[in-house]
Amino acid sequence: MEFMLDTANLQAIERFTQAFSINGVTSNPSILKKEGKIDLYAHLKKIRTMIGMEKSLHVQVVAKDFDGMLKDAEAILENVDREVYIKVPVNEVGLAVIKELKKRGVNVTATAIYTQIQGLLAIHAGADYIAPYYNRMENLNIDPQFVISSFAEEIHRTNAKTKILGASYKNVAQVTTSIDCGAQAVTVGVDVVEQFFAHPSIEKAVEDFAHDFEEIHGVNQTMSSKLSM
Repeated sequence: MEFMLDTANLQAIERFTQAFSINGVTSNPSILKKEGKIDLYAHLKKIRTMIGMEKSLHVQVVAKDFDGMLKDAEAILENVDREVYIKVPVNEVGLAVIKELKKRGVNVTATAIYTQIQGLLAIHAGADYIAPYYNRMENLNIDPQFVISSFAEEIHRTNAKTKILGASYKNVAQVTTSIDCGAQAVTVGVDVVEQFFAHPSIEKAVEDFAHDFEEIHGVNQTMSSKLSM
């Protein structure tokens, strides 16, 4: 399973890369907007420096037409690095762009996937990753578990190299359910990552262990402090 951070916030990336062995960072124009008036390519290069070339960085095109999307893709590759995964929304124009980028040997993440047919077509177009929007599908009364499972079945049936990159989560259960349904990767925003260890029972267990140790060995004593006595 690949775990990615869905953020462009440098502090959050630094914080969570210390805790987790992440596989990459994903972004989109809405995520980048949260960082204010940044120097776009300088900011993306900082993210690359932080995560290294061995991890994936996903950046989305913003043009809506075929030529414009290709120009956006080239601008990203030229101004960040050639290993970036270009995120392309899966509509009619986007599918044509995905096919063309794959002909050129470019890494591609097919995004804004809400329906089964979008993902199936993106797999057929050769996308490296497909990003189904879990929570947004639920909000539209689309069954994300069925959709993700169908993608996993198609990838297995055709021996495709495409990976399912689950996205758009609002809680931990959605993340783990995606993995159960066959998603090989997930990208998770800061708000959901913070939920991972927010269960009160976890903190209580930590406090109980420390309290029990201190009752025997003294207040503020730890395993390391016992060595110095």
